[in-house]
Amino acid sequence: MRRLLFIIALFSCLGLSAQDTSRQAEQKKQLEEEIEFINKQLREILSKEKASTLELTLIRKKISNRKAIIESIDREIAETTRKINAKNRSIQTLQREIDTLESYYARLVRNTYKNRDTKVWFMYLFASESLGQGYRRFSYLKNLSNVVNAQGVKIREKQTKLELEKRELEEMKKQAEINRAEREKEYKELLNEETMSRQVANNLAKSRKQHTRDLEKKRRQVEQLNREIESILNKTIKTQKKEKTPIDYTLSGMFEQNKGKLPWPVAKGVVVGKYGVHYHPVYKNLKLPENNGIDISTSKNAEVFCVFDGVVKKIIVMPGYNQCVLVQHGNYFTFYCKLKKVNVRNGDKVSTGEPIGILNEEGNTSELHFQIWKGTTKQNPVLWLRKR
Repeated sequence: MRRLLFIIALFSCLGLSAQDTSRQAEQKKQLEEEIEFINKQLREILSKEKASTLELTLIRKKISNRKAIIESIDREIAETTRKINAKNRSIQTLQREIDTLESYYARLVRNTYKNRDTKVWFMYLFASESLGQGYRRFSYLKNLSNVVNAQGVKIREKQTKLELEKRELEEMKKQAEINRAEREKEYKELLNEETMSRQVANNLAKSRKQHTRDLEKKRRQVEQLNREIESILNKTIKTQKKEKTPIDYTLSGMFEQNKGKLPWPVAKGVVVGKYGVHYHPVYKNLKLPENNGIDISTSKNAEVFCVFDGVVKKIIVMPGYNQCVLVQHGNYFTFYCKLKKVNVRNGDKVSTGEPIGILNEEGNTSELHFQIWKGTTKQNPVLWLRKR
């Protein structure tokens, strides 16, 4: 029973190990794809602008991804090293077993050679002290040839297994070399990106006055947007209560059940503005305007998609944010800002994944400002969107 439980546990561990490896490979692939997209965004920015906060944010995001890839490779190297050590131990055990079998086989062959003459067989049998001993000697001589052959088969089987183990070991060593070479390449890229990050930060530090003025302008725009959104939500909820309009709690429940599973509002993108209060990436004592949502850098004129079934409640125009669309999902609301073109109207029913507009270009890229609210309580959109 204990042996059975051990075998079940062993296979369970192997299954989990395979799943972990597959998950690591998928995460690594996603990180690499995001780095490739960031590189494209950086090329577009550099073709139009000098050093900017967005450029620094993207480079630092790339550095974060690169570090995660290196950590993933380190885990692969550690796992491969563990397997190599286990395989070496297995090969050593097999070799010892073969040595033992060959030693026993050699003794059998010598005994068979000594007893090859039938006269010797008879003399051996007649020298028995009892009938029982004679029978045992007869059985021994009768099976000696079979035992020798069986021992030879065992040795060949073990040798075949040993060769297979050695080939697998060589493959593991090759994979370890590939992993180490890949890590070296990623590490060199990381050093280059960290150098680039410092250069951009130094260039930004030289123009603090201009950035402070830009930041104050941005702060006024953000505060104006936040006030407008809170006002719209309060009016919407008051109107519903006054007119006794029933809230679609079924839709609210469905929306809530999809926390962490909602599709992204753009096909590809990188979060460059995080939710909440943060400080400037260069001027550490300079507080940035509070972000009630997230900012996603994406391709120029990218389409924006609704993240869940709902109804368009309001379309507004705000300084610095172009057109903004408010969609209601029962007791939840989503906002999509910085659109130059809107495909929907007030009162339209929209479905998950339905295009609601096209983003305005900012140089050679575009940026979506996205918010989620539960009633009049703001939410961190990153916690609601599915992992990429």
